[in-house]
Amino acid sequence: MRFSRVFSCFILLLAAASAAELKIKVVDPQSAALAGAQVTLSDPAESTPTEVVTTSAEGVAVFHLTGIGPYRIRVLAPGFAVHDADIPSLQKGITVTLWLAAASETVVVTATRTPVPSAAAGANVESLSHGQLEVMHPVAAGDALRFLAGAIVNTNGRRGGIASLFVRGGDSRYNKVIVDDVTINDPGGTFDFGVLPLTEADRLEFVRGAQSTLYGSDAMTSVVQVWTRTGSTLVPELRFGADGGTFNTANGYISLAGARGRFDYNLFGDQFNTSGDGPNDDYSNSLQGGNLGVGLNDRVSLRLRARHSNAFTQVPGEWNFNGQPLMPPDSDQWQRQNNLLTSAQLTVAGPSRWQHRLTGFEYHHQRTNVDSVADPGRVFDSPFHAFTSINRAGFEYQGDYLQRNWARATLGYEFEDENGFVGDLTFPPLTHGLRLNHALYAQEMFTLERITVVAGARFLHNATFGNKAVPRVALVLQARKGGQTFSGTRLRFSYATGIKEARLEESFASGPGIIPNPNLKAEDNRAFEAGIQQDLLGGKYAFTATYYNNLFRDQIDFTFDQNTFIGQYENINKSMAHGAEVEFHGRPWSRLSLDAGYSYTSTQTLEQPFAFDDLHQPGRPLLRRPKHSGTLLLTYLGSRWGGNLGASFVGRRPDSDFLGFGIDHAAGYVRVDIGGWYALTPRITAYVNVENVANQHYNEVVGYPALGANFRAGMRFRIGGE
Repeated sequence: MRFSRVFSCFILLLAAASAAELKIKVVDPQSAALAGAQVTLSDPAESTPTEVVTTSAEGVAVFHLTGIGPYRIRVLAPGFAVHDADIPSLQKGITVTLWLAAASETVVVTATRTPVPSAAAGANVESLSHGQLEVMHPVAAGDALRFLAGAIVNTNGRRGGIASLFVRGGDSRYNKVIVDDVTINDPGGTFDFGVLPLTEADRLEFVRGAQSTLYGSDAMTSVVQVWTRTGSTLVPELRFGADGGTFNTANGYISLAGARGRFDYNLFGDQFNTSGDGPNDDYSNSLQGGNLGVGLNDRVSLRLRARHSNAFTQVPGEWNFNGQPLMPPDSDQWQRQNNLLTSAQLTVAGPSRWQHRLTGFEYHHQRTNVDSVADPGRVFDSPFHAFTSINRAGFEYQGDYLQRNWARATLGYEFEDENGFVGDLTFPPLTHGLRLNHALYAQEMFTLERITVVAGARFLHNATFGNKAVPRVALVLQARKGGQTFSGTRLRFSYATGIKEARLEESFASGPGIIPNPNLKAEDNRAFEAGIQQDLLGGKYAFTATYYNNLFRDQIDFTFDQNTFIGQYENINKSMAHGAEVEFHGRPWSRLSLDAGYSYTSTQTLEQPFAFDDLHQPGRPLLRRPKHSGTLLLTYLGSRWGGNLGASFVGRRPDSDFLGFGIDHAAGYVRVDIGGWYALTPRITAYVNVENVANQHYNEVVGYPALGANFRAGMRFRIGGE
């Protein structure tokens, strides 16, 4: 009889265990729910994980257990430290609080397309959190990127001027830019960081080095990725605010976000206006967007995202050369950009240790640049009406499989339709280009004791350059675990190939005096780097030093017959860049972070048969790449107030006016920005931002004076939420 009762209880216990649910709620240090965190469940005695689940908008991951435990969980959330916890037998749920960590231990995504600690990513990764972006309050992405180590931002003028990014000696078209999992470069890499607003951005990541294995064309020297904030509060949260400042600057913004049951939402808008500093210098940008999610069940979710921006910029052009006003500003030139990105993403957790993501996307970019009047006193000033209309659409599948606690595989397929018109409406016809591109990629990452290896390859078929394979291998070796003072030494090595497809106007050129070249090869970068990371004082601080070497081959340039004056684009140029990067990252307290960096870059033109200027001759350094540059970013994010200090030093660099004035360089400069906010009440906050505090007068690009000292001050309000 006693045996029967014991046996019955045992059967009931097994039945209860088989039907049990384990709920893990993940929150940040302010107890706000964290959506999108990856939670891995394991048996402590096994090396094979049981299941991998991503948290919902309410920060909850649900596991359907088949045993009574105990279990172990690992939580990876971008921007936070890794969290490991043990779950006792029969426990039904816990709440996990994630904390901010030093840069080397912060979880990042872009380097491997999956969440991993930065130190194990095998690449140099910088990031800006939502809190940092909020205190910086940048007008555009270029205003935030310039304070990250290794980033050189050159802006043609002031607000709304074309802002280009140069990384590790590469061209400004060698950067892949992704917002909400949608590529927003022009085909061939062209991108303007001066009109990309970061309103409601949850996080920005910046990865240096060739990353074409995972991201394809244009990821030659870096990848910049931005994600929009997800609504997470049960009570709808309305945020709005406004600020104003010098040069008749006015900015207003609003968002409505929340989560209820299986649904989450974030709808937002922003309007920025300024009259600029001088004639024909107005700039305005309006943004509308949304991030909507629905959990179809515990394992399947659907997310819809959209961002639309409309920017108008008056263009005074080049006129002030390193402090010398050699020409009057252009009186009437202007530029407009209209950009729309949309995506639908289906995420499936399982079966078992699989995670699947299927994304459909479309990005439409239209740019118009008009000059109607030939201004007297300006060199080579003539009317034009440049027009660009680009559409990129397609879908992508990514699958992640956690083979063991120490091994993870990523594989995927991409299809993209690139379609666009480029040219001058006053000199028809416009160039029309169409490409249908396919790609397969795979990556294996495993960690055995002190060694982490990341190995991957991409095979792609491009309608212009055909088939090409792109490899990457990275090795991270923990040479010394260390103690309290010297808390660990890591060595890092990587070899990779980066590629960039031709621009549409290069492959499909049309019009008088130019013929298309459908056989253009991809530009490529043979990239090697080696570095060391030394953690200090229990991991609160980290010192890193990296040497990199880039060889840029098959670079595209325009050639022509001197008799017929008919030409086309060809792969004829070659250049190189190598240098060193030194960084220091610290988090002495959870709310205070310090990030500093110095870069030395040496570049050289190796081959350029059709150099039209002495500055382009073989042996000369590449334009607009400084040998010396440095950054500093100090951020405090408290419960009552926050502040930041950002500094960017850019040394003298070769450049040209291209107008015959004989100017061959841009002078070095230092820009310092400060910002801060103070919570007057839990729902009302006052803030101020000052750019170029020292009122430095300089050119980032020769002939285009930068904006002097300027400030904005305002208030923001919060209604509802938690």
